[in-house]
Order: sequence, then structure tokens, then C-alpha cells
Amino acid sequence: MAESTHTQPRQDTQVKVVVPDEHTMVSLLGSGDQLLRALERAFSSDIHVRGNEFTITGEPEETAIVVRLVEELIELAKSGTHVTPDTVERMVHMLRTPGTERPADVLTTNILSNRGRTIRPKTLNQKRYVDVIDRHTVVFGIGPAGTGKTYLAMAKAVKALQGKEVNRIILTRPAVEAGERLGYLPGTLYEKIDPYLRPLYDALHDMLDPDSIPKLMSAGTIEVAPLAYMRGRSLNDSFIILDEAQNTSPEQMKMFLTRLGFGSKIVVTGDVTQVDLPGGQASGLRTIENILRDIDDIAFCRLTSEDVVRHRLVGQIVDAYGRYDAARTGRSRGPSDRRGRPDTPDAPGEAPASD
Repeated sequence: MAESTHTQPRQDTQVKVVVPDEHTMVSLLGSGDQLLRALERAFSSDIHVRGNEFTITGEPEETAIVVRLVEELIELAKSGTHVTPDTVERMVHMLRTPGTERPADVLTTNILSNRGRTIRPKTLNQKRYVDVIDRHTVVFGIGPAGTGKTYLAMAKAVKALQGKEVNRIILTRPAVEAGERLGYLPGTLYEKIDPYLRPLYDALHDMLDPDSIPKLMSAGTIEVAPLAYMRGRSLNDSFIILDEAQNTSPEQMKMFLTRLGFGSKIVVTGDVTQVDLPGGQASGLRTIENILRDIDDIAFCRLTSEDVVRHRLVGQIVDAYGRYDAARTGRSRGPSDRRGRPDTPDAPGEAPASD
């Protein structure tokens, strides 16, 4: 329960929030009061704790956000959700972003559980991304490294397989080298290709019993293969993920999308700022929205540096490179350009675990 009093001369508002019990209060403060410190860093309002009561004093608009945040943290504590200082920072961003979604609802959305570990969205855009995957047959997840675009798509694929919504999962990547040539790598063709597919295997091991993966792959229930292996096939009753799609040519993108069969779903993920195609070759991901944007049941979902869930420096690195590229090309970027805007003139403006 919160009660307000107005003080002079700064026209500040003082609000008190009572925490229901001592155990919840300990969860809200965090180990060594680290969550309380994160709250204090995020706001200019004065935040004091005494007993089981928060007292927040500051400008009315900000004070209202602090109160909402404390109430959301109480809900997370009641649900047993683990909260870190990074979680608090993401919740603050959610509350300052227009929308009706509650942070507690976002952070308690369970996508997949395995061996005592639950995969959940960690940001508002990640929650919107997994919701879009539920509602559409073809989804493009576009964003920088670390926003969870591939990891969350794979979790949805495993969930669909376990729920018998599909009969198999197909994971594919273009075998385009980031600074290396396949011919110079040792081993057979499959051994040369394997490093490109390794991140997909690693994610599978997070989501399934490792002992079951070889059996599922030998039965064809899960297939991990280079994009070239998709040519000439029709993929029915499948959940298909194309990762690193910025490294497809427009022709490869068309080839892949036309593999879609009955009862299947496609998720295409990529980062248009990290194209490894040689010789300035056009990226199929950069041009695709101009081609498909008016088709029903196809959705484009964008994640930004705000959705990076790796070390906090990763988001700052992404933004720094964006500013550098803007300065180098002589273009100014506003806040909207944090949304992963493609740099090609013919591409429209663009609106997160690991990739």
C-alpha cells in the first residue's frame, strides 16, 4: 500500500511502499544490498529503507516509476524469480518504454525448462519477439550480437517439438567465413563446415538432454546443416531456423524461404551490421523487407543494444560501433538508429541469452 504527501519548496512527492514480509524484503534488497544500490543508481529520487518499508522522495513522475518498480520486484520475489542488478536495469528500461506489458509478466514468461533451468525472455523486445513467433509462420529476428534472437528461436523450436506441434527441427547457417577460407581449414568437408554450426549445437545442449541429441539427429528429428543442403527440398511439419542470415545472398534467401512446406514455421535471424560476404556482395537480409513487408503472416522483429543480455559492455560496444559507422559515412544518427537500421539506401528503417 502506498500513501503520498507533498512537501515544499521543491514540489517533491514522498511515497511509502510497504513490503508484505521480511523474507520478501531481503529478496528486494539483494545480497549486500546490491539491488537497493542498483535502484539508487537508476534514479535521482531519494530511496530509503526502514524495516519493511520503502520511502521514495523525488519528482512525481520519477517517483511513480520507482514505486512501480518496487511493486514489480515484490511480484518477482513472490514468484521466486532470481533478480540481479542487470535485471533491475532492464526493468527500469521497460517501465520507461511506452507499452502495457508489466516487467514481472515479461520476466516470468517460461519458454522452456530443462534440467532445472528455465529459459525466459529478459527484455520487453525479447518477450515481443517470442510472441511474434507464436503468431506468425515466417519471422525475421534482426539485431546485434547477444540479444538472444537465435537462442530464443531455438527454445521455441524445442518447445514446439516437445509439444508435437512439429515433427522435426532444422537448423541451418550459410557457411560464409568471417575472415577465413574453408579451403585452408584442415579435415573433410564436414569437418570444415562444423565450426560454423558449433554455436547451434552448443545451444541444443543447453535445451535438451545431451544423451538424447545424437539419437534425435540420427533419426532426422533434429537436423543441423549448412544452408546449401536446403536446396531442392520441401520442408513439411518442421520448425526451421536460418541463423546468420546477413551472410546469405538475395538468391540464397529466396531459395531458403521457398523451402517452406505445410505445417512448418520459419525463423530467420541475423545482424545486418556484421555482413561477411566477400567483395561487397549484397546481403539477402538487408533487402528482404522491401520484398516481403506487405505479405500477411510474415513479421519483422527488431532487437537493439538495449536487449543485449551478455556483459553490459557488449551493448555499449554495439552503440560505439554504430556511432563510428555513422561518423565514417557522414550521416547523423538519432535514437531511432539504435534499432538496427540497415545501412543500405534501399532498405527501410528497422524497428533479445546469446545470439
